[in-house]
Amino acid sequence: MSASPGAESSSAIRGSYRSRLVLIVSLLLAALLLYLSVRKLAWRDVWAAIAGCNLLLLAACMAISGFTYFLRGLRWRVLLNTQEKLPIMRVFWANSAGYLGNNVLPARAGELIRTAMVSSQSSLTKTFVLTTALAERLMDAVVLVVAGSAVLRMVPNKPDWLQHAATPLLLVASVAALVLLLAPFLEIPSKTLVTELPLTQRSRMRLTEIVEHVASGVRSFHDPASFAKFFCLTFAIWGLDAYAAVVLSGSMGTPMTFAVALLLTVALAMGSTLPSTPGYIGIYQFVAVTVLTPFHFSRAQAIAYILVAQAGGLVVTAVLGSVGLLKYRKMGSPALAA
Repeated sequence: MSASPGAESSSAIRGSYRSRLVLIVSLLLAALLLYLSVRKLAWRDVWAAIAGCNLLLLAACMAISGFTYFLRGLRWRVLLNTQEKLPIMRVFWANSAGYLGNNVLPARAGELIRTAMVSSQSSLTKTFVLTTALAERLMDAVVLVVAGSAVLRMVPNKPDWLQHAATPLLLVASVAALVLLLAPFLEIPSKTLVTELPLTQRSRMRLTEIVEHVASGVRSFHDPASFAKFFCLTFAIWGLDAYAAVVLSGSMGTPMTFAVALLLTVALAMGSTLPSTPGYIGIYQFVAVTVLTPFHFSRAQAIAYILVAQAGGLVVTAVLGSVGLLKYRKMGSPALAA
């Protein structure tokens, strides 16, 4: 039994309303945070700090950023390879296209882009691929919250909002890690529950398949070798991201310590989970100002730093993501042709 045209139309309308609501919330939040960040700002000092940026060090920072995207592709491949061995460059280009999508599209649509690209070029189901992508993001959040909590205990002049958020976030991260640990063990009870639901046989079969693929995606973390590789790559990725922040701040004549850079990296990652406009305009400015000013950065220096960081990041993702999309189009991917 299939859904009636009226039900499908009603579902589409609700989806459209939700999309508009998310867009409105994103715009309002971005406008508010941007206003709080730049009000009464000495823009002449901002442009002077940007103009004084050492281009050689900026290029080095962008090169480090590009390398971390390769490591991210390698890390995602660790999870995907538990079901099928995939070429590293195929995963890398799909992952890069996904990051480009997250930067320019709302609602983290990049996760769907990289999922479609990988599943269309392999025997892996979209549900399994998307589950590994979302599980990867969840583990990133767990690692970052733990790292941020540790750094907050080591640095003086902590931002109040970040210090207050640390304990609740650590609790949420612990729950998330527990969910990932226990999810595969819930596969059989979930299948039993599906058989009891008042659904058509086709719907039950579809739901059962989804449960199986989700459990398989999360079970990727239960392989000791995969788990070890994933976490080694995770620490390398975020460590390099923090080091890139150190290099960039040095290029602008406002050096920061590695601990502060790591704290900023954690805060920016936390901020990126909020409903946002493309490029995280407003959110990143607010985070940079609130995190960096307690560490002897002026508001102008903090804004100058984050504007250069955002511009550099957009260039890297635009280049890598565009190449990835072009490669898949040339291969005649049905996912991209649709």
